[in-house]
Amino acid sequence: MNGVSLYQMKNTISCKELILFLLIVVQIIFSVGCYNGGFNQKSYAQEENIATAESSEEIIKKSLDNKENQRSLNIRIQADGKTIVFELNDSPAAKSLYNQLPMTSDVENYSDNEKIFYPDKKLAISDTPLAKAKAGTLAYYAPWGDIVIFYGDFGSASGLYELGEVVSGGAKIASLSGMIKIEQY
Repeated sequence: MNGVSLYQMKNTISCKELILFLLIVVQIIFSVGCYNGGFNQKSYAQEENIATAESSEEIIKKSLDNKENQRSLNIRIQADGKTIVFELNDSPAAKSLYNQLPMTSDVENYSDNEKIFYPDKKLAISDTPLAKAKAGTLAYYAPWGDIVIFYGDFGSASGLYELGEVVSGGAKIASLSGMIKIEQY
Protein backbone atom coordinates (compact mmCIF):
# COMPACT_ATOMS: atom_id res chain seq x y z
CA MET A 1 0.00 0.00 0.00
CA ASN A 2 2.57 2.49 -1.07
CA GLY A 3 4.51 2.28 2.13
CA VAL A 4 1.56 3.17 4.41
CA SER A 5 0.85 0.70 7.12
CA LEU A 6 -2.58 -0.32 8.23
CA TYR A 7 -1.90 1.29 11.61
CA GLN A 8 -1.14 4.62 9.96
CA MET A 9 -4.34 4.38 7.91
CA LYS A 10 -6.37 3.80 11.04
CA ASN A 11 -4.72 6.80 12.69
CA THR A 12 -5.34 8.92 9.57
CA ILE A 13 -8.96 7.92 9.54
CA SER A 14 -9.21 8.66 13.21
CA CYS A 15 -7.75 12.13 12.60
CA LYS A 16 -10.24 12.72 9.79
CA GLU A 17 -13.04 11.54 12.00
CA LEU A 18 -11.78 13.72 14.82
CA ILE A 19 -11.58 16.74 12.53
CA LEU A 20 -15.06 16.00 11.18
CA PHE A 21 -16.36 15.57 14.70
CA LEU A 22 -14.81 18.87 15.79
CA LEU A 23 -16.23 20.66 12.75
CA ILE A 24 -19.70 19.35 13.58
CA VAL A 25 -19.34 20.46 17.21
CA VAL A 26 -18.15 23.93 16.16
CA GLN A 27 -21.05 24.22 13.73
CA ILE A 28 -23.55 23.21 16.44
CA ILE A 29 -22.04 25.69 18.89
CA PHE A 30 -22.08 28.42 16.24
CA SER A 31 -25.70 27.63 15.33
CA VAL A 32 -26.81 27.70 18.95
CA GLY A 33 -24.85 30.92 19.49
CA CYS A 34 -26.50 32.56 16.50
CA TYR A 35 -29.89 31.44 17.65
CA ASN A 36 -29.34 32.85 21.13
CA GLY A 37 -27.80 35.99 19.68
CA GLY A 38 -30.80 36.44 17.43
CA PHE A 39 -33.08 35.86 20.38
CA ASN A 40 -31.19 38.40 22.44
CA GLN A 41 -31.32 40.86 19.59
CA LYS A 42 -35.02 40.33 19.32
CA SER A 43 -35.39 40.84 23.05
CA TYR A 44 -33.23 43.95 22.85
CA ALA A 45 -35.38 45.23 19.97
CA GLN A 46 -38.53 44.49 21.96
CA GLU A 47 -37.05 46.31 24.96
CA GLU A 48 -36.15 49.23 22.69
CA ASN A 49 -39.74 49.34 21.38
CA ILE A 50 -41.12 49.26 24.90
CA ALA A 51 -38.69 51.96 26.02
CA THR A 52 -39.53 54.03 22.94
CA ALA A 53 -43.26 53.64 23.60
CA GLU A 54 -42.76 54.69 27.22
CA SER A 55 -40.55 57.57 26.11
CA SER A 56 -43.19 58.67 23.61
CA GLU A 57 -45.87 58.62 26.28
CA GLU A 58 -43.61 60.59 28.62
CA ILE A 59 -42.82 63.12 25.88
CA ILE A 60 -46.50 63.60 25.10
CA LYS A 61 -47.34 63.98 28.79
CA LYS A 62 -44.50 66.45 29.34
CA SER A 63 -45.56 68.37 26.25
CA LEU A 64 -49.12 68.64 27.53
CA ASP A 65 -47.87 69.64 30.98
CA ASN A 66 -45.62 72.27 29.42
CA LYS A 67 -48.50 73.66 27.36
CA GLU A 68 -50.55 74.00 30.52
CA ASN A 69 -47.59 75.57 32.34
CA GLN A 70 -46.78 77.73 29.35
CA ARG A 71 -50.15 79.34 29.13
CA SER A 72 -49.77 82.94 28.15
CA LEU A 73 -48.81 85.35 30.87
CA ASN A 74 -51.19 88.20 30.18
CA ILE A 75 -51.56 91.37 32.16
CA ARG A 76 -54.25 94.00 32.07
CA ILE A 77 -53.71 97.70 32.72
CA GLN A 78 -56.82 99.70 33.58
CA ALA A 79 -57.37 103.40 34.14
CA ASP A 80 -60.40 105.68 33.65
CA GLY A 81 -62.42 102.98 31.90
CA LYS A 82 -59.59 102.14 29.51
CA THR A 83 -58.24 98.61 29.33
CA ILE A 84 -55.00 97.55 27.69
CA VAL A 85 -53.86 93.91 27.59
CA PHE A 86 -50.27 92.76 27.14
CA GLU A 87 -48.92 89.27 26.53
CA LEU A 88 -45.68 88.84 28.44
CA ASN A 89 -42.73 86.88 27.11
CA ASP A 90 -41.18 83.94 28.99
CA SER A 91 -38.30 85.94 30.46
CA PRO A 92 -37.34 86.12 34.15
CA ALA A 93 -38.11 89.86 34.17
CA ALA A 94 -41.61 89.32 32.75
CA LYS A 95 -42.31 86.57 35.28
CA SER A 96 -40.96 88.80 38.04
CA LEU A 97 -43.44 91.54 37.09
CA TYR A 98 -46.28 89.04 36.72
CA ASN A 99 -45.64 87.63 40.20
CA GLN A 100 -45.88 91.11 41.76
CA LEU A 101 -49.42 91.65 40.50
CA PRO A 102 -51.89 93.03 41.27
CA MET A 103 -50.52 96.49 41.90
CA THR A 104 -51.51 100.10 41.44
CA SER A 105 -49.12 102.80 40.35
CA ASP A 106 -49.02 106.32 39.05
CA VAL A 107 -48.34 106.39 35.30
CA GLU A 108 -46.18 109.23 34.01
CA ASN A 109 -45.45 110.69 30.59
CA TYR A 110 -41.87 110.36 29.49
CA SER A 111 -40.71 111.78 26.17
CA ASP A 112 -43.22 111.80 23.33
CA ASN A 113 -43.57 108.06 22.80
CA GLU A 114 -43.78 106.32 26.16
CA LYS A 115 -45.50 106.06 29.52
CA ILE A 116 -43.70 104.81 32.60
CA PHE A 117 -44.58 103.43 36.01
CA TYR A 118 -42.60 101.86 38.84
CA PRO A 119 -43.22 98.30 40.08
CA ASP A 120 -43.08 97.57 43.80
CA LYS A 121 -39.80 95.64 43.44
CA LYS A 122 -36.97 95.58 40.91
CA LEU A 123 -37.26 92.86 38.26
CA ALA A 124 -34.85 89.96 37.71
CA ILE A 125 -33.17 90.69 34.37
CA SER A 126 -30.85 87.70 33.86
CA ASP A 127 -31.57 85.92 30.56
CA THR A 128 -34.09 88.61 29.57
CA PRO A 129 -33.80 89.81 25.96
CA LEU A 130 -32.94 93.42 25.24
CA ALA A 131 -35.85 95.36 23.77
CA LYS A 132 -36.16 96.69 20.25
CA ALA A 133 -39.07 98.88 21.22
CA LYS A 134 -41.86 99.90 18.91
CA ALA A 135 -45.43 101.02 19.53
CA GLY A 136 -47.05 98.42 21.80
CA THR A 137 -43.84 97.15 23.42
CA LEU A 138 -43.81 96.68 27.19
CA ALA A 139 -40.27 96.97 28.56
CA TYR A 140 -38.24 97.36 31.74
CA TYR A 141 -35.54 100.02 32.02
CA ALA A 142 -33.23 98.48 34.62
CA PRO A 143 -31.09 101.57 35.40
CA TRP A 144 -34.16 103.43 36.71
CA GLY A 145 -36.26 100.40 37.67
CA ASP A 146 -39.31 101.53 35.67
CA ILE A 147 -41.75 99.77 33.37
CA VAL A 148 -42.03 101.47 29.99
CA ILE A 149 -45.14 101.31 27.82
CA PHE A 150 -44.30 102.48 24.31
CA TYR A 151 -46.95 104.09 22.10
CA GLY A 152 -44.43 105.16 19.46
CA ASP A 153 -41.36 103.59 17.93
CA PHE A 154 -38.16 103.84 19.92
CA GLY A 155 -35.51 101.23 19.05
CA SER A 156 -33.08 99.97 21.67
CA ALA A 157 -31.09 101.28 24.62
CA SER A 158 -28.61 99.81 27.04
CA GLY A 159 -30.49 98.38 30.02
CA LEU A 160 -33.88 98.28 28.24
CA TYR A 161 -35.35 94.77 28.46
CA GLU A 162 -38.37 93.42 26.61
CA LEU A 163 -41.28 92.17 28.73
CA GLY A 164 -44.01 91.70 26.13
CA GLU A 165 -46.32 93.15 23.50
CA VAL A 166 -49.77 94.70 23.49
CA VAL A 167 -52.57 92.37 22.33
CA SER A 168 -55.52 94.73 22.72
CA GLY A 169 -56.13 98.38 23.46
CA GLY A 170 -52.81 99.61 22.07
CA ALA A 171 -54.37 102.81 20.74
CA LYS A 172 -55.27 103.78 24.34
CA ILE A 173 -51.68 103.78 25.66
CA ALA A 174 -51.02 107.43 24.73
CA SER A 175 -54.05 108.59 26.73
CA LEU A 176 -53.17 106.76 29.98
CA SER A 177 -52.83 109.09 32.94
CA GLY A 178 -53.06 109.13 36.72
CA MET A 179 -53.42 105.99 38.80
CA ILE A 180 -53.44 102.69 36.92
CA LYS A 181 -54.27 99.19 38.08
CA ILE A 182 -52.08 96.38 36.76
CA GLU A 183 -53.25 92.79 37.24
CA GLN A 184 -52.84 89.27 35.94
CA TYR A 185 -55.31 88.56 33.18
